[in-house]
Amino acid sequence: MYKHILFATDLTEDTDYLIAKVRAIRGFTGAKLSIIHVVEPLPGYSYAYLGIEDIEGQLVTESKQSMEKLASQLNVNRADQFVEIGPTKTKILKIAGEVGADLIICGSHGRHGLSLLLGSTANAILHGAKCDVLTVRLPEEQAS
Repeated sequence: MYKHILFATDLTEDTDYLIAKVRAIRGFTGAKLSIIHVVEPLPGYSYAYLGIEDIEGQLVTESKQSMEKLASQLNVNRADQFVEIGPTKTKILKIAGEVGADLIICGSHGRHGLSLLLGSTANAILHGAKCDVLTVRLPEEQAS
């Protein structure tokens, strides 16, 4: 069975739904758990030109704070928490290799139409991973 799970999260409200699944699988397998969140680089414009502070730095700081809360919910050590900057698929697969993950868990929004044609992060991870990938279908948003 699985020895090391990497939980890739976007730290959105959907994370709560995924936590229950991750806990159950970890409980069933007894696997070590690492968690990762990737901050996508902002488009290539000059922050100085726009008079913008270090937005990526702020995103990373906020992400690290959110990851600490998630880590405490899942009982994950600081050494097993990763906040990366870069292309999401590339960073997740890199960390999966570095930690020796044999299962990556991520959420999938089940997109349709053009979004499906262009692909998603979960799809990219699935096709690029050297280990098993579990994509958890996230609940559909309720129409208001």
